[in-house]
Amino acid sequence: MIEGTIAKVSGPVVNAEGMAGAKMYDITRVGDLGLIGEVVRLDGETAIVQVYEDTSGLQVGERVECTEEPLLIELGPGLLSSIYDGIQRRLVDIADEYGDFVVRGVTTQPLRRDRLWKFEAMVERGDEVGPGDVVGEVQETVHITHRIMVPPGMSGRVSEVKEGEFNVDQVVVRLEGGGEIKLHQTWPARVPRPVKEKLNPTVPFITGTRILDTFFPIAQGGYSIIPGGFGTGKTVTETTLAKWADADIVIYIGCGERGNEITEVLAEFPSLIDPKTGVPLMQRTILVANTSNMPVAAREASIYTGITLAEYYRDMGYNVALMADSTSRWGEALREVSGRLEEMPGEEGYPAYLATRLADFYERCGRATCLGSDERPGSITAIGAVSPPGGDFSEPMTQNSLRITGAFWALDTSLAYRRHFPAISWIKSYTLYLDQIEQWYLKNVSEDWRALRDKAMGLLQKEVELQEIVQLVGPDALPDFAKAVLETTRMLREDYLQQFAFSDTDAFCSLRKGYLMLKVILTYYDCLEEALVQGVALRQATEHPIKNEIARMKEISSEEAEERISDLVERVQSELRSLSEW
Repeated sequence: MIEGTIAKVSGPVVNAEGMAGAKMYDITRVGDLGLIGEVVRLDGETAIVQVYEDTSGLQVGERVECTEEPLLIELGPGLLSSIYDGIQRRLVDIADEYGDFVVRGVTTQPLRRDRLWKFEAMVERGDEVGPGDVVGEVQETVHITHRIMVPPGMSGRVSEVKEGEFNVDQVVVRLEGGGEIKLHQTWPARVPRPVKEKLNPTVPFITGTRILDTFFPIAQGGYSIIPGGFGTGKTVTETTLAKWADADIVIYIGCGERGNEITEVLAEFPSLIDPKTGVPLMQRTILVANTSNMPVAAREASIYTGITLAEYYRDMGYNVALMADSTSRWGEALREVSGRLEEMPGEEGYPAYLATRLADFYERCGRATCLGSDERPGSITAIGAVSPPGGDFSEPMTQNSLRITGAFWALDTSLAYRRHFPAISWIKSYTLYLDQIEQWYLKNVSEDWRALRDKAMGLLQKEVELQEIVQLVGPDALPDFAKAVLETTRMLREDYLQQFAFSDTDAFCSLRKGYLMLKVILTYYDCLEEALVQGVALRQATEHPIKNEIARMKEISSEEAEERISDLVERVQSELRSLSEW
């Protein structure tokens, strides 16, 4: 172990002398309290360490010990349902032993050593195994099977296999030559876990939110950002996605958010019932909590901790949803530490390597064929919240994220103030995944899905142009056909785009139900145009009672949607067309 002494302290940055042999990103123990830090720069025998804890009280001359290992994340059964801080310390264990605040220098075991897991072997003595091969299984929760895999870089012939109950430190498979496979493995947080092959993103990531699934869908293995000002609903949107999105595992990273928001998440998630399985949502969730009043340097580590946990479950063949709330606070941590390191600042004081760090993070997501002899696909889909100051989307974090991510779900403050939720702007938002997943939609939803989607999007864009005219000359100056567009887009906004996250029926909308709802509204628009051509008065058509039934489509369950909404499409056509026969 390399030992040095503190020469200088500048906030979370400590200069340590006598550290010859230390490597970049080695974990260190700083001072008499043993504060956890990480080497971020080397200058001769001086190591510059960013400390993940409060450095108050450190003195020049106190010792610094280098472990000569990077930040290692423990991966094994027991991760699900856990709540960690940014460097994978179990917050529940700290609370039980020390109280409500994290004591400086404290360490915990990320995985419980006192719990026994029933291991069922899937290999036999004499079998050849390689990196990623599944040697056995552990039932981690009621619905999630934890696959015990050969760690990357290890291979050989099985010489011994055990079955029964073991803790995570016990060896369950031995290989010829001395290789040992335990129920857990470790992995450096900053190093991407290898995969066999990256796959094209051709399968949609279904969220259950109509505006996202219809107008701005992303693919499994894709990544999107949700930028928005204060109070626009970033955390609620990510919580809704965590509950309803088409993912097997959820990793929620609370990076630098306010303590009360993280408290709400920590209190709410254990009480949420998973609609897919009927058990608590926490049974397939891992929370990484690093609040705004925690040491700033640990925010950066929290992002890498979360993505490493996600990669581990992806390697088992699961689809993982990674929620990062918010990446702006992570960028602020980079900016503060960069300033302490006296690096050349970039735009608005952010470090010049901000875009590179963002790309490194998001590129670890994706859909891939995992290591192993079997064809085992898995995916990581990342949703990153961005908190631009004052809702200014031109600031560096938003702009640098835009260059990397494939979808942009822009939250609009004016929509939030009008109580329109989700407050996602259909004018500012976009997606680059539409062409890649279109064939899946056409095959599994409807052949005219893309046509309806594009037509509705065109009407919403036309509404913006018409509203500018209305502000100048008033609505009465518009022709009836223009008024028909405004009436249809009002129905799209109120009856389709608005969705109530706390409704048992409307919180989740299946793709088929969303398609049928859109078809009803656009059928109404087509029939409205036909009636106007036939000389029917606009008021007579727009005051038809069937509009009330269209407004209540949200209340129809997904199971009944096929029959009831399909019938509504036919009734709209027959009843509105009958107006021209009078």
